[in-house]
Amino acid sequence: MQCRFCKQELTDVFIDLVNSPASNSFLTAGQLNEPEVFYPLKVFTCSNCFLVQIDEYKKSDAIFNSEYVYFSSFSTSWLEHSRKYTEKMVDRFSLKRGSLVMEIASNDGYLLQYFVQKGIPVLGIEPTVNTAKVAVEKGIETVTDFFGVRLARQLAGTGRKADLLMGNNVLAHVPDIVDFVGGMKLILKEDGIITMEFPHLMQLVDNNQFDTIYHEHFSYLSFHTVQRIFESQGLVLFDVEEIPTHGGSLRIYARHRENADMAVSPNVAALLLKESAAGMTTLAYYDHFQQKALKVKLELTDFLIRQKQAGKKVAAYGAAAKGNTLLNYCGISNDLLEFVADANPHKQGKWLPASHIPVVTEARLREQRPDYVVILPWNLKAEIVQQLAYIREWGGKFVIPIPHLQII
Repeated sequence: MQCRFCKQELTDVFIDLVNSPASNSFLTAGQLNEPEVFYPLKVFTCSNCFLVQIDEYKKSDAIFNSEYVYFSSFSTSWLEHSRKYTEKMVDRFSLKRGSLVMEIASNDGYLLQYFVQKGIPVLGIEPTVNTAKVAVEKGIETVTDFFGVRLARQLAGTGRKADLLMGNNVLAHVPDIVDFVGGMKLILKEDGIITMEFPHLMQLVDNNQFDTIYHEHFSYLSFHTVQRIFESQGLVLFDVEEIPTHGGSLRIYARHRENADMAVSPNVAALLLKESAAGMTTLAYYDHFQQKALKVKLELTDFLIRQKQAGKKVAAYGAAAKGNTLLNYCGISNDLLEFVADANPHKQGKWLPASHIPVVTEARLREQRPDYVVILPWNLKAEIVQQLAYIREWGGKFVIPIPHLQII
């Protein structure tokens, strides 16, 4: 396997989470007795550019298809994050009714709707038909396609170029990251701005967030490596912010190399220095991650087995992709976790891949009154604990598995 950026042969294994089904796939009743397809989930570190990556075992068009079940609008905290982002961008870059805001991976219009409310023209780009349909119903013009140089040339050829081009949690999802960034260069106005948000690799390593590794995340990104990729396509990162979403993310700001109007913020050098001081540009930083993941596996499985032996009832909340990685790596199935509740009706009535844990409505929690509820999307811990506070009525407790087992 070659590095998808610098093309060097990859030999250094970051972590091997053993074979797993696609983490964002869900089973219907008719599929429960059918064979399941499992893919390698082995992650490599490039010793040249330090891009951490998996191979494209499952093709992106098979993952982001018309049955894609992730709808961004089901998280109230994520909607609030998006609303605040809109306010900040409009203020900082003086966006107005004559501006054009584009979002790559616009999902169900969760973010662009706030620009629409301000009368600012928008265009969404989203490959999954079902989420794009919801966005269109909200009045958001949406192109249903994968983004890259091909689509960028097509849109730019019709005069569609962005004053603000944004993408939240998409940069890690593209198998050809160079083509993706090259497309952004083509579709950006001369004085346009790009913002991208993505989970920070430093947080993944330091906080043992191995469950954020799954087949639709092709890359795991440091600021150092992202800067190199953007520079290779003629784009300059002029600012960066560390933000708390998804367990710790980066928001980067980019412009054309030719556009000198935006001075490079001291934040850029500061974060590069922080990563270097942590050792992120050395292979030693990525050693021993396998052992850290194993510790979580042993803690969680031991806890669940002890509760089963004690006759306790354990359920989960949030049928998130990261939860599937965790459960399948730990070998946990429906004999230890009775069900997982989720607010998304597109997931309800289905079963998690491999573990065959049923996905149910939140009402099942009140009906079954479990002793423990494992929060699988731990990045939404505060929101979920508040939402499900009623489990304390019967003495229920929350379990947080990452970065280590915690009982709340």
